[in-house]
Amino acid sequence: MIKKLKPTTPTRRHTVLISTRHLSNDKLPSHLVTSQKYSAGRSAGKISTRHKGGRVKRKYRVIDFKRDKYDVEGTIESLHYDPNRSAHIALVKYIDGDKRLILATKNMKEGQKVVSGDEAPIEEGNAMPLKRIPSGSFVHNVELTKGQGGVLGRSAGAAIQKQGENGGYVQLKMPSGEIRLVKENNYATIGEVGNVQHTNRKLGKAGRKRKMGVRPTVRGVAMSWKHPHAGGQGKSGRVGTGGPPKTPWGKRQGVKTRKNKSTNKYIIKRRTTRRRPKVKKYRTIV
Repeated sequence: MIKKLKPTTPTRRHTVLISTRHLSNDKLPSHLVTSQKYSAGRSAGKISTRHKGGRVKRKYRVIDFKRDKYDVEGTIESLHYDPNRSAHIALVKYIDGDKRLILATKNMKEGQKVVSGDEAPIEEGNAMPLKRIPSGSFVHNVELTKGQGGVLGRSAGAAIQKQGENGGYVQLKMPSGEIRLVKENNYATIGEVGNVQHTNRKLGKAGRKRKMGVRPTVRGVAMSWKHPHAGGQGKSGRVGTGGPPKTPWGKRQGVKTRKNKSTNKYIIKRRTTRRRPKVKKYRTIV
């Protein structure tokens, strides 16, 4: 649910936040909340990652990504906010008294029954092998390795579509547009991750970004000639130098980070990337 503030200032006029009125403020069980270390982008006192630091303190919520409590029915007790992720989480109480946290789906409500197992009903919030889920359905929290726990589709609004089966593998279409193969025995949870409106929020002011641990960034073109993007007459920017964007130390930015070539055989179609159109250069005839 989107929450717009009263436009008493220019900042509040354009601020769009996500309402948390429907979420519970009750204290979570102590075994589901742990402390976590925050280094603020520094290593041995020196800055190792720029533009990070000063985030508000937060504790980690232990999420059950494996959903390995098989054939035991649970009830959704309450929905909660999680500062460590964009999605909301749900507290599940099983009939044997055990309590766990799972990712909340789009239509999940208090009192809803959820279960995990090979023979679980095909309903939203239930976890089961991919081979049992009908083609065309949307899933999330998908495993890449059996028993590892879900690693795909865990952010707010994430929905992975099952397209078909072939030779022990299931074809999945990712939110990025990538189509890949995953083993049919891997577990997945039916439904779309909740908090779909997360992408529509507008923080409105720099202070909210600072509380998220993001420090100010100065543009390279606004610096002195010592930066690769700066220099030249007026606002020349990178027009004169050309080439890819660079760090203050002259190293190239935007390099590919995917180095595991052995999994290329599982990717049927690459994700769609936005390419900059080529600009035609014309010679001026004097």
